[in-house]
Amino acid sequence: MTTLLGIDIGTTATKSVVFDVGSGIIGGASRPTDLRSLHAGWAEEDPEQWWRNVVAVAGEAVVETPIDAIGVSGMVPCVVLVDERGRVLRHSIQQNDSRAVVEIAELRERFNGTDIVGRTGSPITQQSVAPTLLWIQRNEPAVWDRVRWIMGSYDYITYRLTGIPTIERNWALESGLYDLGTGEWAWDIVEAAHLDPRYLPPVNDPSTIVGTVSTAAAAETGLRAGTPVVAGAADHVASAFSAGAIEPGDLVVKLGGAGDILLTTDRPVVDHRLYLDFHLVPGRYLPNGCMAASGSFIRWFQRELAGSEPLEQLDQEAAASQPGASGIVALPYFLGEKTPINDPDARGAFIGLHLGHRRGDLFRAVLESVAYGFKHHLEVFTELGFEPGRIRLTDGGSKSRVWAQIISDVLERPVEPVRFTGGSAFGVAFAAAIGTGALDDWQAISGLFELAEPVEPQPDERYEESYRIYRQLYPALKEVLA
Repeated sequence: MTTLLGIDIGTTATKSVVFDVGSGIIGGASRPTDLRSLHAGWAEEDPEQWWRNVVAVAGEAVVETPIDAIGVSGMVPCVVLVDERGRVLRHSIQQNDSRAVVEIAELRERFNGTDIVGRTGSPITQQSVAPTLLWIQRNEPAVWDRVRWIMGSYDYITYRLTGIPTIERNWALESGLYDLGTGEWAWDIVEAAHLDPRYLPPVNDPSTIVGTVSTAAAAETGLRAGTPVVAGAADHVASAFSAGAIEPGDLVVKLGGAGDILLTTDRPVVDHRLYLDFHLVPGRYLPNGCMAASGSFIRWFQRELAGSEPLEQLDQEAAASQPGASGIVALPYFLGEKTPINDPDARGAFIGLHLGHRRGDLFRAVLESVAYGFKHHLEVFTELGFEPGRIRLTDGGSKSRVWAQIISDVLERPVEPVRFTGGSAFGVAFAAAIGTGALDDWQAISGLFELAEPVEPQPDERYEESYRIYRQLYPALKEVLA
């Protein structure tokens, strides 16, 4: 029996999955994570809290069974700064943080006329690491002077487990510092960020064993010293894989704190409106989009406008509203927006309100706004010549039948909610099985997850009208909200 531990460093929680190669998922645990936003557009978390959570979930895992290998996934490409002694120098700057507005503009101007998208797979946006590093240098020079390593969320946990600095290839690619053509760091962009290349650890593939659990980490977690640890993967990449997105044309809509939409292809696809990731399966790719606020928009509404009412109650109220949210249209740009508009200064809005509206109409407008964002991305894929096959919904939001129906209706396609996959944690546990030789076929993921009843679309012209307004809102409000 070979048992793998997968850990996911998520925006709202640290989760684990215990995967037995012979019998499937046999356990798991979760601990909450706090997101801090001290100023408009800021998003930070405490890596030490991630580690405390890892200690807790790993401790629960080893009570169930001995662990033979470990993989870690997480948010990408958030920035963690570590000093010479391995200490975190400041809270992480999350991938949906939009503070580096000036630095983004400067780098765009510097590389104007350069095919940045073709070289790195993505434009210079709020998700790019170079502007974030420049912001730190200018605003927190005392922190920058002590930097020894720059890494991502899951790379940091892998480092804490093994003591060996590493970067997984998708953090490298999504950072905007990596040249897709050469397979090396893009040295001119690194130089423009005033970045010492020695701060960047070696880049590894997800299933590559990068080290073993150290004696110190074993003492804290209860894991066996010497247990292999693989490089891991970006959370959305691992989650898409664990939902069975393997064949070209497979599309996954990930309803987490952010909203991801990922299409499996057999060749790299670069476009300024999209990101590009490597698939877990060698030789395949995941062109994708990311909406900065999806589940986090819903949680904000629940907390600030609904008195922390249970989401099940809010779903019922939304279901009692009408398609088109009785005339309300929302913009979900509450953390700026990533793809497809790439504007860190974008802001959220509700329009069309009158005194006859109820809370359920507002909440339905929130759900519909995220669905409209996915439709916008789907139109980009179609324009680039890709027609998705099956569409699967994953993560916490996929449990809402109301939201799943809205997404199906807006996209005008059937969708398959994934009842349980183990998510990103399961994806990297599987990568650990591949890396250690416990499994030798990526296709074995098929059949290891459970699908809920498919949702068939019920198109409604009111969605079409609301979507038309949705697409007009951002350019109409951009100057007003600038």
